[in-house]
Amino acid sequence: MDLKQLYQDIILDHGKSPRNFGKCVGYNSEAKGYNPLCGDLVQIYLKLNVEKKVEDLTFEGNGCAISMASASIMTDLVKGKSCEVAKKIIDAFLKMIKSSTEMKSDDLDDDQKTKIMSLSGVKQFPMRVKCATLSWHTLISAMEEKKEEVNTEVID
Repeated sequence: MDLKQLYQDIILDHGKSPRNFGKCVGYNSEAKGYNPLCGDLVQIYLKLNVEKKVEDLTFEGNGCAISMASASIMTDLVKGKSCEVAKKIIDAFLKMIKSSTEMKSDDLDDDQKTKIMSLSGVKQFPMRVKCATLSWHTLISAMEEKKEEVNTEVID
């Protein structure tokens, strides 16, 4: 199996059977995100412990396969990490998805990097970049406890 096929399989798997879908019990922060061009809608539920570690992270919503797969992969990768590490992973993902750089993060193992790299192909389709980044921007909003809805037409 070549790398392109592996990436497609990962996206299809997470898109059809998203991980961490639903509302987690005891969440203490949430944020809503919307992509008006594609119609993607995501609600992030975040449970942080007193040390600012992501104890639980789930999402609800509907949208295209890229949007749902990205949210699913993100929740898998960030759960259990400190907010500081989570923000580094988010920053590395956003740089990777918007440029030709590879995913660089010392906070992820090779399998986790492969999952996140499966979304790298969307950079060839600028309209799909917003689908892939919606949940990541929405997680930032939840971490920072912002109340306004994240809108992909307002963020860079």
